[in-house]
Amino acid sequence: MTSIVGGSESRRTPGFPAELTSFVGRRDEAADVRRLLSAGRLLTLTGPGGVGKTRLAGHVAGQVARAFPDGVWLVPLAALSDEAFVPHAVNDALGVRNETVRPPLEILVDHLRERRLLIVLDNCEHLLRSCAILAGTVLAATEGVRILATSRHRLGLAGEQLFEVPPLPAPAPEELTPSAVESFPALRLFADRAAAVVPGFTVGEANQQAVARLCRRLDGLPLAIELAAVRVRALGVDQLVERLDDRYQLLTCGSPTSEPRHRTLRSAVDWSHELCTPQEQLVWAWLSVFVGGFDLAAAEAVCAGKDTGTGEKIAPCAVLDAVAGLVDKSVLVREEHAGQVRYRLLVSLRDYGLEKLHDLGEAAETRRRHRDHFARLGAEYEQAWFGPDQTEITERIRIDQDNFRAALDFCLTTPGEAQAGLRLAAGLWFHWVAGGIWGEGRHWMDGALRAGARPDVALTRAMWAGALTSLVHSRSAAVLAGLDPVRTAVDAAGELPVPAPPPVPAGALVPGRARASTAFVVLTRVELACTLVSRGRADEAIPLCAEAVALCEAHGEQWARSWALRTLALAHWSAGQYDRAAEHARDCLRLPYTVSQHQSLARTLDLLAAAEALAGDAERAGVLRGAVDRIWHDIGGNPVDALQPGGPRAAEHHARLALGDHAYALAQRRGGRLTPEQAVAYALGEPREGSAGARTGGRRDGAGSASRTGVRRDGAAFAPRTDDGRDGSGPGVREGEVSAVRRNVRGSSSGTRESSLTVGDPARAPVSTKASPPVTVPVVDPVPLTRRELQVAALVAQGRTNKQIADDLVIARRTAEGHVERILVKLGFHNRSQVAAWFSARAGL
Repeated sequence: MTSIVGGSESRRTPGFPAELTSFVGRRDEAADVRRLLSAGRLLTLTGPGGVGKTRLAGHVAGQVARAFPDGVWLVPLAALSDEAFVPHAVNDALGVRNETVRPPLEILVDHLRERRLLIVLDNCEHLLRSCAILAGTVLAATEGVRILATSRHRLGLAGEQLFEVPPLPAPAPEELTPSAVESFPALRLFADRAAAVVPGFTVGEANQQAVARLCRRLDGLPLAIELAAVRVRALGVDQLVERLDDRYQLLTCGSPTSEPRHRTLRSAVDWSHELCTPQEQLVWAWLSVFVGGFDLAAAEAVCAGKDTGTGEKIAPCAVLDAVAGLVDKSVLVREEHAGQVRYRLLVSLRDYGLEKLHDLGEAAETRRRHRDHFARLGAEYEQAWFGPDQTEITERIRIDQDNFRAALDFCLTTPGEAQAGLRLAAGLWFHWVAGGIWGEGRHWMDGALRAGARPDVALTRAMWAGALTSLVHSRSAAVLAGLDPVRTAVDAAGELPVPAPPPVPAGALVPGRARASTAFVVLTRVELACTLVSRGRADEAIPLCAEAVALCEAHGEQWARSWALRTLALAHWSAGQYDRAAEHARDCLRLPYTVSQHQSLARTLDLLAAAEALAGDAERAGVLRGAVDRIWHDIGGNPVDALQPGGPRAAEHHARLALGDHAYALAQRRGGRLTPEQAVAYALGEPREGSAGARTGGRRDGAGSASRTGVRRDGAAFAPRTDDGRDGSGPGVREGEVSAVRRNVRGSSSGTRESSLTVGDPARAPVSTKASPPVTVPVVDPVPLTRRELQVAALVAQGRTNKQIADDLVIARRTAEGHVERILVKLGFHNRSQVAAWFSARAGL
């Protein structure tokens, strides 16, 4: 296994929102946090709500990111209410996928064991026990992980360092000078935020005394200052101070044990609440059931039609007016995602709204409305999943993930709602399975059953989908490893029969019809085909996969199509038709779904690597194998590794023998440095030289032809395939035979199969608009380079850069880089100067 290190692309702060407003002050505090973080592995920023813990943590995260080669990752916890979900949330933030039912904390520890990164656990105060367990477990099992937590209370672990985030300093009357606004961050923050709503607003000699008094009255709490600053749109600063003084007169009824800063923040929020209209106050309370944001349609679903307390029902247009008013008053934060406007309540303001909602006695009814809305969305998404909208649906669920979790939590914690929770959790089977988070889906379904739900059809369907995907993964891995798991399990007297696939439902080939049932018809064919391949009956599997692909193409579907294409590639690989297997694997890589879902990408590249290895391109196989290892490393490991034997598989062993251990290791390390996007570009954009046909990139000629001798799974050598689609040693499956099956299934459908031309094939190469300099290739004794590599070596000898080489040869820059790296490996050189000297010497012979 090649070692893998974090690339420069991971030196970032994933999950942190972009800073839309200036970061004011905190220079000394940031320096102190950095120092403490370097001295220990667990640091907790404490302080009251609204003091700026999250903002300071995010600012420091950006400053220290370069010290953590595997990234700095934000884990927002404010939206969680279930302690059991803390490790799920961390895995989700880090992109770690769990397709099994292993404990999520165990998966996380395995993922982090060899990494150097910083995890920011934000808003831990309501999940202290589970946060402490997670932090303690992770820190004990790793050496390169550090944790920065924000919380109103300490976690209570040994070795925990604490930093209390102070309020922003505000000047006393005697400290006011003409430059006070530059010296005191509280004044600067007020001036900055007020100028955002009243262009041209400044803090100067005429108003700095009133601003300073206001900031002192708010104890320098950033959130309170920002809430006050937005009022400059309607009131003068002196009026703001006067009104705030009145508010303080009402604080005497508060708890004498409350911290002054807590009372100050409460007073600021009370003040904002009183400035809202009665309808805005009600909508604020109702919207507090949302977590992680919402759009206008969701707000209307929860609020429209509710009683305003006057016997009247609030209309949808009134909800819009109230939302707009809350945005104007800075109660709601307006955000945009992919061109869609969404809204979010800050944590402190959401907590305040929930208090008001409970005071109204409407918490259960409003949460039920919230649940009903997301249950409707889930049902709509399930019906539309088998179609062209998969990418959009995936993104919508990701954005609303916290709301779906809140809806499920309501069902599991409210008497009489468990059945609805089971229906919602089971209906999202496509999300749990396709997203590689089956462990979370099982958590919710098992919880609903424990809460009293009865098993139903929806649960059966979800469990079947989860089991099927696991079975296909494990059997595919076993086939690639050269195992035959079924034959060891059946009785020697005979083989277990393979059932016939269910019939294609009427209308299944019509886009938009019978989507849900068609999805399971396709998955059934994929599972049966994989079973046939594992039993050595690949020829029977190919038509089943072709049917499945045709059904998916008719609907513009990608997820199930990726499964069908991988299984089709596996069938050809099992039959010894390695070029054909590589072709279908590349077809799979052209699906946006495959590229966006890293588990699917890793499995497809793995299959392509095995095909390349036995097709005779050992170097490409090594690069792809390294890329696969990198992807699995980044997302938590291959869940079926435990089912595979130790040591290299047959295809990898063959590639090592063909290339040599040292050269193979170099190729694998090169692949380990590729990002997923670069790996896809490498797999698709660089056909083998000397292509005899654009369909698969052909075979090498000249010196490279010797490496095109492959092996069958039984170890026997085979000759390269002839132009009719058969190899030289036995019968194969013609392309026309698969196409005929597709035509029979598709019938009169207008869907057409994607072209299998690889990116970079001569048939797709752009016509150069400039004359390339002449490249003289010396005629010498046979060398280990192809003709194209000799051209590249000639350009290297001319001192041209990779970009210039790419422009001269009309190829992608990555392709040029790949040629140069392969030349270095083949010649055993370490730099371009050696290549230039070698070429010049040969050219002078």
